[in-house]
Amino acid sequence: MKLFYCMASLYNPGGMERVLLNKVRWFASRDGYDVTVVTTDQQGRPPFYQFPGNVRMIDLGINYSIDNGRSPIAKILSYFQKRRKHRKALTELLMKERADIVASLYPSESSFIPKIKDGSKKVLELHLNRYFRLQYGRSGLLGLADRFRSWQDVRIARKFDRFVVLTKEDAGYWGNLPNLEVIPNAAADVPELSYDVSSRRVIAVGRLDYQKGFDRLIDAWSSLSEDIRKEWRLDIFGQGEWKEMLEERIERLGISPSARINPPTKNIFKEYASSAFIVMSSHYEGLPMVLIEAMSCGLPGVCFDFKCGPKDIIRNGQNGLLVPEGNIAALAKAMETIMRDESLRSRMSAEARKVAEEYSEKKIMKQWDRSFKELLA
Repeated sequence: MKLFYCMASLYNPGGMERVLLNKVRWFASRDGYDVTVVTTDQQGRPPFYQFPGNVRMIDLGINYSIDNGRSPIAKILSYFQKRRKHRKALTELLMKERADIVASLYPSESSFIPKIKDGSKKVLELHLNRYFRLQYGRSGLLGLADRFRSWQDVRIARKFDRFVVLTKEDAGYWGNLPNLEVIPNAAADVPELSYDVSSRRVIAVGRLDYQKGFDRLIDAWSSLSEDIRKEWRLDIFGQGEWKEMLEERIERLGISPSARINPPTKNIFKEYASSAFIVMSSHYEGLPMVLIEAMSCGLPGVCFDFKCGPKDIIRNGQNGLLVPEGNIAALAKAMETIMRDESLRSRMSAEARKVAEEYSEKKIMKQWDRSFKELLA
């Protein structure tokens, strides 16, 4: 089976990049699969994660991202010009290669890829959620574009042979689409790690941007009592445009002795092994992989109840704690509850490990394998 994945880029240490790596690695290790990854914005940079040597990497050189920071009008005009170039380049590639399955991870080709008549089955994967375009609450021309594109997303999704979302919660937001299927992301194989219930470190992982809401986490951390912050430490791992702002916030709130921003690491499981629990302060997700992976290592989760994913993963009070979306005081209280109760952390850790079974690579990748073969049949 000739399988093509289309994605913007692979140089970031993000969750989508790791999810794609896990899938590609699984397919590439099986007989009968020929895997290619097509990007638009790689710009000659190496992938952050090491992809298998037998996976082809093709970059189309469209470079949408270089327009970030331009005026709204200039950005919109440039987008349409680049999308025409993108459509032409991808059409030529697919007509030449004649893939069996072409999967779009929801970059710009999702609007035109079903119209490419290369004979392949087209699959659309959404790694965010139905309302992801509206979460920023932008105004003006960009806000109008967000609302239009959010409305258009349903029409686009209908045109694919298969439309895959990550959670049952999100599936309910899309209505009765006949091509809709729910397949969660698979957790990578988790190394054998012993949970250290005596650890006094809290971990958070993700891009340093609006979506991950680390400003809200830092505010919650600053509201904890001084005796807790003397004993505990918050480590945030990530990179992004908010790095300087978040570091300044930590300094301004006077919590730098107990909170810090760390660069991304390729051995995140080592960091999980020395942490007591993971906290997520996102505004929205598709299905938070860092939460699944950390809990698979035995870390309880403390999380805002954002769209989408936490309800699917956390059983409140058993393997972690869910708090109302955006309630910073409740997030701080939930963290303090786990910090002050070592026996609770230990019980939650045992329950958290069960997440690994539900989102195991073997289970999830069998769903993908079956789905692709059904499409071709």
